[in-house]
Amino acid sequence: MLKEFKNFILRGNVLDLAVGVIIGAAFTALVDNLINPLIGMFVQSTALAHLSVTVGKTKFTYGAFLNDVINFIITAFVIFILIKFINKLFPKKEETVEEQKNEELETLQEIRDLLKKQ
Repeated sequence: MLKEFKNFILRGNVLDLAVGVIIGAAFTALVDNLINPLIGMFVQSTALAHLSVTVGKTKFTYGAFLNDVINFIITAFVIFILIKFINKLFPKKEETVEEQKNEELETLQEIRDLLKKQ
């Protein structure tokens, strides 16, 4: 089980995910402090997260949802670009799979070829 866990951890996808989480956490602060206030300027609000609509006694804060969606899209795009750049720097070695011919299969093919000749 430890060997399988080690192989799982050392696979490229897990390393990509770890890099993505770290960069995503760092980049979220940039989105919150720079990009969201810029968007807030265009929607006539000081902060996008404060946008809401009240229906009856219920308050729907759609601005917080928009804020989360924008954070996700921007963070995902930056992580995508970063992983693409890392994969170009360190290309994965393609595994060459050698076909191991079964001796029984070879024998059957030889018999078939001999029968065709007769």
